[in-house]
Amino acid sequence: MKKFFKLLMIALLLSCLAACGGGSNEPAQEEETVGGGDLVIYSPNSDPLIEVAYTFGEKYGINVEVVSAGTGECLERISAEKDNPQGDILYGGMNYANSFNPDYVPLFEPYVAAGDDKLPEAYQNFNGITTHYCLDGSAALLVNIKKYEELGLNIDEFDSYADLLAPELKGKIAMGDPANSSSAWAELTNMLLVMGDEPYDEKAWEWVGEFINNLDGVQLSSSSAIYKGTYEGEYVVGVSYEDPCVSLLVDGGGDKVRLVYPSEGAVWLPAGVAIIKNAPNMDNAKLFLDWLISDEGQNEVAKTTARPVNPAIANTAKEMTPFSAINVVYEDMELCGTNKKAWQTRWTDMFTAAQ
Repeated sequence: MKKFFKLLMIALLLSCLAACGGGSNEPAQEEETVGGGDLVIYSPNSDPLIEVAYTFGEKYGINVEVVSAGTGECLERISAEKDNPQGDILYGGMNYANSFNPDYVPLFEPYVAAGDDKLPEAYQNFNGITTHYCLDGSAALLVNIKKYEELGLNIDEFDSYADLLAPELKGKIAMGDPANSSSAWAELTNMLLVMGDEPYDEKAWEWVGEFINNLDGVQLSSSSAIYKGTYEGEYVVGVSYEDPCVSLLVDGGGDKVRLVYPSEGAVWLPAGVAIIKNAPNMDNAKLFLDWLISDEGQNEVAKTTARPVNPAIANTAKEMTPFSAINVVYEDMELCGTNKKAWQTRWTDMFTAAQ
């Protein structure tokens, strides 16, 4: 009997040790802490998309810090800090051209987010660093209704890029600098796509020249200054992008401004996010990308005025114009990426000459 109890006690002891051993392996995996700590994000995005990042932080107990600046400024900062990175992510601004620019690619960490292969093929990570999370409407013309009509123009007849050449609008149009702003660059390539006899031909550039003349020296360094200035009446028309313009409508601004998609055609481009090389908070950076394209993250994007990159998830804002009511056209992203520097230089030279 004593022998039996001795064997029983040994068995129980071994069982306990096994359980304890299991506790140091399997349960440790289950209880592994996800999140916590910090995440520093550089972003040109509008406020609603910034809120998506804060929602992520709240979910995982991560202290999210967002440094808001234009795309060009963000990239300059990342480049200047490359030997001692201070940020973790560039959230927005990673369009097709920037994603293949040899000056920028080395600044980012190779990473393909979980679930990327479930996205439409056209929006998947094509270079190993850029994760696409929403579609940006690059051709959005925001019109201040009162200011437009004060010029003796009929707001109901404004529906195209061609209408931007009205003499009454000279010096009253807000446009960004395509050499420094990703949204202004996307607007320029949209114009070049649709304003010629053929995409990106010399006739399109001739139209751009006329448009520059009508700007009469107005070129803003901040994309937010365009839609905010138009809303406040500082400008009559703002050449902007869809997300922040629809946000103004959602916030009740429909009596002050109208959003017009040019009848010649409007492009939607996938917006990208990428992890900065040797990011201080690498695990949290990867977690953010994974979450952003998950169903949960995409549903958060759908609450904003950007269109989710996952086509199965629709926006909740009634102010979003359906694609069926817009002349949607498709950009040759590779061609635009290849010619980006040359076209930016040409714009700058034309703008300078016009002064």
